[in-house]
Amino acid sequence: MSSLQTKKNYRCVPSLQQFYSGGPFVVSSDGSFIACANGDTIKIVDSSNASIKANIEVDTDAGLTALALGPNDKFLFSAGHSRLIRVWDLSTFKCVRSWKGHDGPVMSMACHASGGLLATAGADRKVLVWDVDGGFCTHYFKGHKDVVTNIMFHPDTSKTLLFSGSADATVRVWDLLAKKCIATLERHFSALTSMAVSEDGWTLLTAGRDKVVNLWDLHNYACKMTVPTYEVLEGLCVVKSGTELASFLGSCNQQSGKRKDSGVSLYEQKSSDVTVSSDTDDSLRGFTAAVILPLDQGLLCVTVDHHFLFYSLPGHPEEKFQLILSKRLVGYNEEILDMRFLGEEEKFLAVATNLEQVQVYDMESMSCSYVLAGHTEIVLCLDTCVSSSGRPLLVTGSKDNTARLWNSESRNCIGVGTGHMGGVGAVAFSKKWKNFFVSGSSDRTIKVWSFDGISDAADQPINLKAKAVVAAHDKDINSLAIAPNDSLVCSGSQDRTACVWRLPDLVSVVVLKGHKRGIWSVEFSPVDQCVITASGDKTIKIWAITDGSCLKTFEGHTSSVLRASFLTRGSQFVSCGADGLVKLWTVKTNECTATYDKHEDKVWALAIGKKTEMFATGGGDAVVNLWYDSTASDKEEAFHKEEEGVLRGQELENAVLDADYNKAIKIAFELRRPNKLFELFSELCRKKEGSSQIQKALHVLGKEEIHQLFQYVREWNTKPKLCHVAQYVLFGVFNILPPTEILEIKGIGELLEGLIPYSQRHLSRIDRLVRSTFLLDYTLNGMSVIEPDTNATEMKDAGNKLSVENADQEQELTSEMLREKTPSKKRKSNKSKDSSRKKVKGAAYTSVAPLSLKSWLVPLVGIRCLWEEAFCTAFLTILKRQNVQEASKDIEKKR
Repeated sequence: MSSLQTKKNYRCVPSLQQFYSGGPFVVSSDGSFIACANGDTIKIVDSSNASIKANIEVDTDAGLTALALGPNDKFLFSAGHSRLIRVWDLSTFKCVRSWKGHDGPVMSMACHASGGLLATAGADRKVLVWDVDGGFCTHYFKGHKDVVTNIMFHPDTSKTLLFSGSADATVRVWDLLAKKCIATLERHFSALTSMAVSEDGWTLLTAGRDKVVNLWDLHNYACKMTVPTYEVLEGLCVVKSGTELASFLGSCNQQSGKRKDSGVSLYEQKSSDVTVSSDTDDSLRGFTAAVILPLDQGLLCVTVDHHFLFYSLPGHPEEKFQLILSKRLVGYNEEILDMRFLGEEEKFLAVATNLEQVQVYDMESMSCSYVLAGHTEIVLCLDTCVSSSGRPLLVTGSKDNTARLWNSESRNCIGVGTGHMGGVGAVAFSKKWKNFFVSGSSDRTIKVWSFDGISDAADQPINLKAKAVVAAHDKDINSLAIAPNDSLVCSGSQDRTACVWRLPDLVSVVVLKGHKRGIWSVEFSPVDQCVITASGDKTIKIWAITDGSCLKTFEGHTSSVLRASFLTRGSQFVSCGADGLVKLWTVKTNECTATYDKHEDKVWALAIGKKTEMFATGGGDAVVNLWYDSTASDKEEAFHKEEEGVLRGQELENAVLDADYNKAIKIAFELRRPNKLFELFSELCRKKEGSSQIQKALHVLGKEEIHQLFQYVREWNTKPKLCHVAQYVLFGVFNILPPTEILEIKGIGELLEGLIPYSQRHLSRIDRLVRSTFLLDYTLNGMSVIEPDTNATEMKDAGNKLSVENADQEQELTSEMLREKTPSKKRKSNKSKDSSRKKVKGAAYTSVAPLSLKSWLVPLVGIRCLWEEAFCTAFLTILKRQNVQEASKDIEKKR
């Protein structure tokens, strides 16, 4: 058998994210996306798979209350409790304009079909119309006596009418040209919730919480008809002719034989698709809005619990009219408690949230395929399996003290296990025979439930029988696991112990003691006789079943470890905890292979795919992340990257050989080779036209590369041997880029702060070297090389006299020392030489002509041994001058 490849890395794909927490939403003109309010953020959601296209951050105190889309979905308008109206460009997702106008929150918004006007209705009982481009108010309407809840332009652009509905149970019609109210429609007895205009443009429909729909004639603003609905209405839509929905409703009307304008019900759902809530309050269930999707895509309804239900029509008009639930997008889950992959091919994911239902998601579209409803309290745990007959089964445990068995194909509950005296917090299916499951409860007992008597065709669930019961622990049971051969079951409890029991009689085998906090997760190894446990003491332990000894302890989490599961045939495992971290471990080496931080809250749920060994995590942040093994792809990517690096490296060497410095510098940046980059800049520094070539090379660099260059220069500038190249490159950068552009580079401030101190140190060193060059005057004068200028200023004369006197004194001192060392018989000759010296003393600097460069360069060779290297460098620089007289003038200027 070939050994399995050890997992090195996993790639995370956020698959289920929170995108709607109630409030306003708008659908695009083509139905491709939905803009939703999620707290203080606007989420742009793909309507096909609930993936988030973009996040638009709004002020923390905004509290979004209204959204509107402009024509062609170019602009999005938003408003909230901050009273600030914003215009967002959906191509860049940036705010292009904002203004204030209302004295209270904006409750509703509507954009004119032309896109030039925006109407807003506020809690201050005002209706305002704004010029979108200018941001100024064009119309100011007052008249409502309560909060204005709805606003709508007439869909026909030739009719300059604006409709507003209020909590005062009235509808007002405003003429935009006359700038006044031309009609007040009073027929409702409660707040208006929705308005619509008929297809011909001459009938206004209004709905409210008084359970009626009123039809108004826009010729004379009289009420034509009142249709009782016997239900509180939250949404109202007009079905346009020529659509599939209109043709189906037309056939229903013909079959019923009713008049077209009789205002009767043509269709009613037999059963609601809204998730059933145990709460008896009707305000906590039902629909909050309905929108007919464009391009015959069906109907969209939004529920109180933030689900988006997409309804489609039958495939053929001859079929009986019915609304088919084609897709369910869950906008808000609050907290995910447990989840498992479902089915033989693992194409579904069953998720238990803090609701009474279990949501089953399609892995391809990540839309909620169906909901399993039956529990009366929150579902705490679940497990899945495929029975021996091929049926995908699911078992759930709930706070209602029951465990339910489900057939996911028929989506029915086929068995109920009752008998626990507390909430069922752990369930586990049989691994081998698939004919029983085990449940653990907060009543500290474990029960074994048999599938005997269960039929697939049963319409009603049967009561399951408990084959064995045992009082297992002193505190709540948090987790259960069954061995691969169905011979043992392990339980983990808050009493800090894990117990192994022999099935089917639940006889105690061994007690695993050693954790200092409660145990949240237990699991058997798929190949070895050991158990892995995860505890609140931040550790994970592996235990031997034979004697209950602890084999290994893994530490690394900073908070409670909530789940741990084996991978790669037991050679690795993955863990997640209350610190929001997911960790991949190798059992043999006791090392943490990888750590992932993709959750913002506790990670309660962990599901492992049995075939692909992909896994899913979910927790308190209401996010489900899917993790795919990327070991092979990462290795291949690293190989391709290395291969490309070799090719680019050869290209770099070729560019250097061809003296193409621009290309070489660019490739060095791409390959992130600072040493090679320094060599290139150093080579350019030694060339006559190096500065121009450096500027050409720097011109093609982007902001990110300039930022990287500043990082390199900062490092070079700290070393005295490299600082001259760093300063040379800085000079080139500051020549081609203005300071305003440099300051726009992200993070440049920190880099400049690191450059300034060392640059000041280099400047001080250069200043000391310049001061040292003044010794050159004394040396050159003493060597009778420079003839002083007779027209110099008195200051220079005084300096020359001082130099001459110093030279004379030094020469006299030298002569005296020589006389002392010379024998007395030679003193006469020395005296004559001394007198001859005195004779030419006054004319030494006037009669001797300056020497040529060749004549005095040879004596100066010894100076390099006498003076420091900095002085010699400055001295040799001056020797490059053509005229020594000009060199003396430059030295005097420096002085």
